[in-house]
Amino acid sequence: MSDMTDTPKPGLRRHLPLLAILVVAIIGYFTLGDLLSFQTLADNREALLAFRDAHYLLTLGLFMAVYVVIVGFSLPGATIATLTGGFLFATFPGALYNVTAATLGATGIFLAARWGLGARLGDRLEHSQGMVKKIKDGIDENQWSMLFLIRLVPAVPFFVANLVPAFLEVPVHRYVISTFLGIIPGAVVYTSVGAGLGEVFERGETPDLGIIFAPHVILPILGLATLSALPILLKALRGRKGI
Repeated sequence: MSDMTDTPKPGLRRHLPLLAILVVAIIGYFTLGDLLSFQTLADNREALLAFRDAHYLLTLGLFMAVYVVIVGFSLPGATIATLTGGFLFATFPGALYNVTAATLGATGIFLAARWGLGARLGDRLEHSQGMVKKIKDGIDENQWSMLFLIRLVPAVPFFVANLVPAFLEVPVHRYVISTFLGIIPGAVVYTSVGAGLGEVFERGETPDLGIIFAPHVILPILGLATLSALPILLKALRGRKGI
């Protein structure tokens, strides 16, 4: 009689969390686009404010739980969630709630990706040769700078910044710290927009989400990104000069 069982192979079990995230993300993309929208927030603003006033802690708990799920499963609506945080809780502590929830969700998808693919892919990169190995070593030598850089540059999609470190064997504590601190500038901008939605609703308008690209907003953020990249540039220059 065979000793084989019907239990999933270890490799399959390792991939289940990442596969679940992928499936939920696909379903959410096609089903939640209209639900998690600015119009939904506008239509339910009075009910949300009334519920918050009556049950502040419950509202906070539900809000953060939904935000974590949105980020953790890469669902559409992260921007709306950030605006909602500002609308319900003001710029502060709304920005703190937004950053905390986003960091928790990002850490969840990071761990799932690392458990499923990261360790194997990282091992292959570590034992590779030529240019691939040089790139891997360069990232390893400048992990803090690279992690902050991908968080601060608005052109890097949030889900990409969540997944890439998982494939490069970034320590969890380093990922969490850089994520929390690195997303603060953008989160504060969008949370402040959310905090002013009351006036926007009264005028029957929609918020200007392109505000993050306004010179007075984007230039300080790019300045922080430049500071993050400075150690990488200095190392490169020292390497060329043989210092």
